[in-house]
Amino acid sequence: MSKRLQVIFGDDEMSDLRDLAAREGVTVSEWVRLSLRDARRRRASGDVEDRLARVRAAVTHAFPAPDVDQMLAEVERGYASGAAHAP
Repeated sequence: MSKRLQVIFGDDEMSDLRDLAAREGVTVSEWVRLSLRDARRRRASGDVEDRLARVRAAVTHAFPAPDVDQMLAEVERGYASGAAHAP
């Protein structure tokens, strides 16, 4: 089902939108739809610099963990004991 969205622009803004749409060979409505989809995609994926900053901050932490062989052995022991595990 489609819904109508009304957005009111001033004369200067509307003129700019018409020019932008014409340059891309689409109607103003299509240009607005494409722009909103692009903005939604960028917002959903998040800012790349922000994500990189979070990863960089996370790798500065040092948490104790056994070596891989020990962790795998513990997992296998858990499976062998029949312990329930989350799906």
